[in-house]
Order: sequence, then structure tokens, then C-alpha cells
Amino acid sequence: MLPQSMLRTCHLLVLMLCVSAIEDFDWTKNDHGSFYYGVFPTGFSWGAGGSAYQTEGAWNVDGKGMSIWDAFAHKKGKIFLNDTGDFSCEGYHKVKDDISLMKDMNLKHYRFSISWPRILPTGIKNENINEKGIKYYDDLINKLLENKITPIVTLYHWDLPQILEEKYRGWQNASMVNLFNDFANLCFERFGNRVRHWITFNNPWSIAVEGYETGEHAPGLKLRGVGAYKAAHHIIKAHAKVWHTYDTQWRNKQKGLVGISLSGDWGEPVDISNQRDIEAAERYVQFYMGWFATPLFNGDYPQVMKDYIGRKSAQQGLGASRLPVFTAQEKSYIRGTCDFLGIGHFTTRYITQKNYPSGRGNSYFTDRDLAELVDPRWPDPGSEWLYSVPWGFRRLLNFVKKQYGNPMIYVTENGVSEKMMCTDLCDDWRMQYFKDYINEMLKAIKDGVNIKAYTAWSLLDKFEWDEGYSERFGLYYVDFRDKNKPRYPKASVQYYKSIISSNGFPNQRELESWKGKAIETCSSSNQLLAADPLISHMGMVTEIVVPTMCTLSILLSAVFLMFLLRRRL
Repeated sequence: MLPQSMLRTCHLLVLMLCVSAIEDFDWTKNDHGSFYYGVFPTGFSWGAGGSAYQTEGAWNVDGKGMSIWDAFAHKKGKIFLNDTGDFSCEGYHKVKDDISLMKDMNLKHYRFSISWPRILPTGIKNENINEKGIKYYDDLINKLLENKITPIVTLYHWDLPQILEEKYRGWQNASMVNLFNDFANLCFERFGNRVRHWITFNNPWSIAVEGYETGEHAPGLKLRGVGAYKAAHHIIKAHAKVWHTYDTQWRNKQKGLVGISLSGDWGEPVDISNQRDIEAAERYVQFYMGWFATPLFNGDYPQVMKDYIGRKSAQQGLGASRLPVFTAQEKSYIRGTCDFLGIGHFTTRYITQKNYPSGRGNSYFTDRDLAELVDPRWPDPGSEWLYSVPWGFRRLLNFVKKQYGNPMIYVTENGVSEKMMCTDLCDDWRMQYFKDYINEMLKAIKDGVNIKAYTAWSLLDKFEWDEGYSERFGLYYVDFRDKNKPRYPKASVQYYKSIISSNGFPNQRELESWKGKAIETCSSSNQLLAADPLISHMGMVTEIVVPTMCTLSILLSAVFLMFLLRRRL
């Protein structure tokens, strides 16, 4: 074993080299327009978010039932390094601590989700209501309100009760519509006197495609070409039923709003003079966000989805389209069931036409007849799918305005991850990301887009689904190797706090001072991390990616360690 002093020396060496590498990486190559100085409308709400399975931990305590993510994560090989959300951030036990972090940032709202199996262990209201689970969310909501933080509550952020998956096959079964409505109705009954903002589903695209098409997410089914469409069909009907339940039973008493949170990347044509690329780019957005938004605003699936999936189904010799059909009565029932549209947005793709022969088999991805491309110059700080392309955000927001009659929009997720061996808390790339994306949102408001709130994703580092703990989206760094899961503020905490305090970007002089102040505030926490043993913090990070110099620094450190070992021998 190397002495602790040598380990700390090596750790500090790696940190210095990594910080140097970050400073050498150019995060401004994505500038597609001038910066707009200005402030947001009075009353604009700033917040942060998280979700139950990603943050709560306490997976089997106080009567909570098992979710599909509990079951999925416990299967070897499903999650990177076989991580689970069993303990995660221990948010279940740290409500006061986390709300104090929110209060310090001057957050106006906090978005969280209610775990269906925590309050209904079997998923069925008539069988067993877990009062301890109810009390946990009661306490969370009450403490948020005591600190003047508005709760925005998501009813379904992917953690379906496992019993319902085993008994009904989850969202493949129409029975889920009524079961979900019963769960939502219980939440309205118990929490609705204090909650005014409800989100039915978070990112149903991922629920459908990654849960029932590719099998990357729970429940891990690979029902290619049919499973995703069937799941989405039931999710859309479940959302509509919950909206009507709230509208008829609770709205007059509780005066709240019910919306949905849809994720959507922007699709930009590779060649803006090529009509086929232009059509492919719009098709990309329609197969992504439009799949769910168009029924809720207009009553039916996008015509392009019906055309493409119907044609390919016929070519494959099927008697009917693989895309389910809404009846005339269902179209009327679904249309207009969105008091606000939540938008989760992270990145952009270039899109070009690409024909997939029907003989290639059934697949959501081949149904679209397109290819996704990225510009190698786009900054890529961590997640392999997430490139910083801020100008795409403004384009998407304007698309929603035009396509759906300028609905009230809450930005429910926007943020960036890191996936580096470095434990540096001075997250320059995240500050740049927030600055650029929030500024594009401000431009969209200037364009006339009706945006009411922005939610930074996320408050804490947390369990990142099939990537485990190898990716970090948090404003606060969480030490997952410590059983107490301490939180350390990254520089982006202070930077985002400055945006909130100024309600935007008032002038160039003030903006230039923010970064320096943010770097100052992260230094003390960074030194605490750097002073800890190498094993505690370097061992928890699981993948080395860009910037390239960071990889080189770690290799150099390894050589240095080998040199020291040889000398001792």
C-alpha cells in the first residue's frame, strides 16, 4: 500500500492536470448569434428538479413496494457497474437539508415526483394505502411551502409498481389507464389542497421507447415496432383521464393545473436548401415530441406518423398499422387536456433523409426514415448523447409556439452532465451551458413564446438510470461513497443563483463578474474533496471521457504510481 500522503499527492496532481485540461477546452464554438442582455418577465419562476427513484433511496423501508426500477436495477448487467438506486442520495432522510440548499439558492419552485409504490405498494388503491409514504410527501410539501418554494409534482417519473408489471405487463395493458387514474386521484385527495401544479408523466418517449422498444430501461422489454406505440397509446389515454378527473372533481376546489412533461431534442436539417432534409428534420421532431403533444392539443397522432407507420406496416404484409388508432370519441376526449406543456430539452441533432427498406423489420427508429448526425465541434462534456447546442433550444420553443397555438410552457428539465475522472467542482462547462441555454430561452420569450418557468436539471447528482452513477447532472456534487451522502456546491450553484437574483442577464459588466464569484465559492469545497484519500473519490467515477487531456493526465498519474511502487520494491 502507498502511504496516504503519496495518494493525496497523486490525487492533487490529477486534479491540477484535469483543471488545466478543462480550461484548454473551448466551450464557445457553438455561438450562432449574439448574446441578448435583458431580464425575464416579472413573476418568472426559477427552480430545480429531481425524481423519486433517482434521489430518494430508502427503496424498501416504511412499507414501500418494489418498483420496476428496483427490480430492473437488481438484475446483473442492466446498469453500468451494476449500480442501483437503493440508497442514491438518501433524499428520503435528508428533506430538511435539501430544502435548505434550495432556499439558499432562492429557488421559487422545486420539481419532484411521487413514487407510486411508496404510497400504493401493490399499485392498487383499494388494496393498501401506505400512510408512512403519504406522510413523507406531506412533510416534503409542507416544508417547501414553509420556505416559500412552490412544489411542482410529477405523478409518474418511471417507477411503476413491479406488481403491476408482473400482473398486467405494465403499459402494454389498457388496465393501466384506470389504475393510474386511481393513483392520481389519491394524490389529488391527499396533497391537492397544497399542490397547484401537477405533471402526469415525465418524458413518455423514454417510457415507451427505452422501456418497451430497446429494453435499455425498466421493464426492459424489446417489443420492436409495436411495444413503444402500444405503451404510448395507453399513456396518452391515462393522461387524458387524469386531466378530466381533476377537471371535474378537483379544479373548482383546488384551483390547480394539470400538464405533462415532454422531452424533445431539436432536429435541424443537414441541408437547409434540400426539401427532403427539411421534411426529415420535422419528421424527427414529430416522432419525438409531436407523438404525444399533437394528440393532447389536436386530438390525434401527427399525420406524418400515421402515414409512415401505416405504409411500412402495409409493406410488411400487416392487415393494420402498427400505430394504434384513436376512436372519434377518444379523439374528442383527449383533445385539449393540457393546462400547460412541460418541456425537457437538452440537445440538438442534424437530420438527413435516409430510407430504411420495410424488409429490415419493425422498428420505431426505421419507421422514421432519417439519420441523426452531430457536429464534431459541438461541446460534449459527458453523456454520449448530450452536446451543447443552445440555438436549437430557441428553435424548438418557437416550433411549439407555432405548432400548438402558443401554449403556456414550463421548462421542466434543462441541464448538462459531466462524466470525467476529475472531481473538480468548478464546473465551467455547466455555467457556460446554463448561460447559453437560458439566454436562448430569453430570446424565445422576446419572440413571443409563452414561457412561465425554468427548471435546472438537476439539484443533485443522482442515479442516472442505465448509466448508474457514472454521469452527474447536479448543481450539487454528492459523494456516493460516503454513507451520509454529503452535498458539495459546484460553481454552477453560485452562477445559477446570480441568474435568479438578477432575473436574467441585466448587463455585460454584471454578467462578467458572476463567473469569478462562482469560481471563488467552489474553491473551498474543491479543496475538501482534493484533501480526501484517492480511494474515496477517484474510485467512484466510472468512465473517462473528453477532454482528452484529462485522460492523458490520468495515464501519467498511473505511470507515476507504478514508478513509486517499483522504487519501494
